[in-house]
Amino acid sequence: MRHPVQPAFAGLLLAAALVLTGCSGNDSSDNGATASAGKADVNSAAQDAAGSAGAKESSGRGTDKAPTLTVNHIIRTASLTVQVKDVPKALDEARTTAENAGGYVGDETTSRDSQGHERTRVVLRVPTDRYDEVLSDLQGAGKLLDRTAKAQDVTDQVVDVESRIKSQRASVARVRELMGRADKLSDVVTLEGELSTRESDLEALLAQQASLKDRTSLATITLSLTQTPVKKAAAKDDSPGFVDALSGGWHVFVTMLRWIALALGAALPFAALAALLAALWWKLVRRRRTPARPGSET
Repeated sequence: MRHPVQPAFAGLLLAAALVLTGCSGNDSSDNGATASAGKADVNSAAQDAAGSAGAKESSGRGTDKAPTLTVNHIIRTASLTVQVKDVPKALDEARTTAENAGGYVGDETTSRDSQGHERTRVVLRVPTDRYDEVLSDLQGAGKLLDRTAKAQDVTDQVVDVESRIKSQRASVARVRELMGRADKLSDVVTLEGELSTRESDLEALLAQQASLKDRTSLATITLSLTQTPVKKAAAKDDSPGFVDALSGGWHVFVTMLRWIALALGAALPFAALAALLAALWWKLVRRRRTPARPGSET
């Protein structure tokens, strides 16, 4: 015979088992959801990190491919001497070359030598990016006799002037601000003198900057054009002949007579003086040696 408590106890155990099973199910589902969320967060963080790393890597690669280069400021000058047959025509072609390159013609000087050969010196200013092209065209206009090219890097000077201009502008602005706050007339006068000095220094720096910009943006080419000398006909036979010998002998004879005449002309005054002295001396000696006549004494 079973005890009446057993069914009740069995029911309690079953209820407890069901509760525990539900709790464990809830815990496992909650843990699963939490784990899924954690995994999603981890994956999202990993993706963000990978994307950030990829962006940095791509940015780094982009920097490697296109690094920031410092612009060099270079003053280019050249001097050419070209021998041509027609100087005016070559000069017109040089002007056209410079103007087509975006430059202009500066100083120009034309002269002729004793033989009538024309010579022209012209200064051309052309952009630096067309410098080599223009130089090649000019030296190909005729026979190149001389060429000199120079390049002077003034990047440090340009950077220094720009920095000084920036500082000087800030200094001028400070003085103007102080002038706006000044109450005394003496302070205003002092600040006006200081402002004038600093503005003058700023203008000098700006002029220096403009000069550097002009010399670095435009190259200077000094072109000298000289006319080709007329070629003389070569002699068929360079050996001297009878006529050449006769001409040479006559030239020597004339030269000798000329030197003799010059020697006589130089000695003539002294010869005349010597002859005069000799005549006087002869008269004196003759008087002394001549005896006195007998009837001359009384």
